[in-house]
Amino acid sequence: MAPELHRPSSMPPIFLLFLQPEFPLNALVLAIDALRIANQNSGRELYRWVLVSETGGAVRASNGMCLDADCSFETMPVGTHYMVFEGNLPTQHNSSKLLNHLRAAARFGAVVGSADTGAFALAQAGLIGTAEIPEVVLHWEAARTFQELFQSSVVEDRLFRIGNGRAQSAGGIATLDMMLELIAGISGEALANEVANAMVHTRRPATVAQRGDAAPRTETTTLAARLITKMEQNLDFPLTLDALARELAVSPRTLTRLCQRTFGESPMRLYLRIRIQAARNFLFYEEFSIGDVAIACGFSYPAVFSRSFKRQYGQTPREFREHLRRNQYSSLRPEIRRPVFIASSGDPEAGARQPRLSGPGCADGVCRKPDVTVPGERR
Repeated sequence: MAPELHRPSSMPPIFLLFLQPEFPLNALVLAIDALRIANQNSGRELYRWVLVSETGGAVRASNGMCLDADCSFETMPVGTHYMVFEGNLPTQHNSSKLLNHLRAAARFGAVVGSADTGAFALAQAGLIGTAEIPEVVLHWEAARTFQELFQSSVVEDRLFRIGNGRAQSAGGIATLDMMLELIAGISGEALANEVANAMVHTRRPATVAQRGDAAPRTETTTLAARLITKMEQNLDFPLTLDALARELAVSPRTLTRLCQRTFGESPMRLYLRIRIQAARNFLFYEEFSIGDVAIACGFSYPAVFSRSFKRQYGQTPREFREHLRRNQYSSLRPEIRRPVFIASSGDPEAGARQPRLSGPGCADGVCRKPDVTVPGERR
């Protein structure tokens, strides 16, 4: 259980930034720099921030870089803002310790927030996606997976949401927009605008859609956008061409001409690609069984799903997931994964049979701890 929180009110706001494996480095850098520039331009320490990992050790970002944490869960200070930075593995590493700390922080009045897929941790802790706080903001690509796990949630297509003691961003540059809004609420609009100018950024309202292609401009793109939305809303029980046409109040022939002109393929072929893309996202973010993913994307038979997936991605669903996870997990504790071969003095041919090692930290075929962190292979 997380300890009770006691913090002197005279201290500046402290942002505890929780680094989870595969966290988005771009969102973290933008959040830190917003606070740093606010301090720099004001000439005072208005904000403090601390990088936190569960053990206090380094954490690998989604781009392969490793970042050292300042402290562990046990040694971190009491904060005013608790922000979870999560990426490609949104639930696999959310320990009970993390969830308890988030619950305790919310209970004692801290702002608890997230970037990118950090919303999964907040939902697991019961802090969003509930009857009291149903609204959820996270990266659009993970929205469908989130809704499968937290079916009472209301996932919103917006950059960020601040309110009810929560601060959620979709990740990426949307994290900067959220941080500027937090700075405005604490230190005023003038400083928030000054920070935005220093970062060569124009502030965006929270309600702006995450994707630029979400705002159609012509009648044709409006119909195309409505068609895609209707397909995405009906993945598990795909509609027929006639049903799609009825839903959109047009003829099947109109839909066919629209798809050929806009997407270069038939409506049902487009529908299949959208379903396979949704399946890829399920496989990427979570550990649903292949059969469950097939059903969720409208395939009655896993074999048909597997063939369709392979035609689009060149791998079966199982091969896709295994390759992805192998790359992701290969970076965890690399020093215990890389073999060290030392020839036995009693066997003169042992050295010849063993491969020689090369690269950072290796000398005479024996690996030693390198002076720098070498990012692991990234897909």
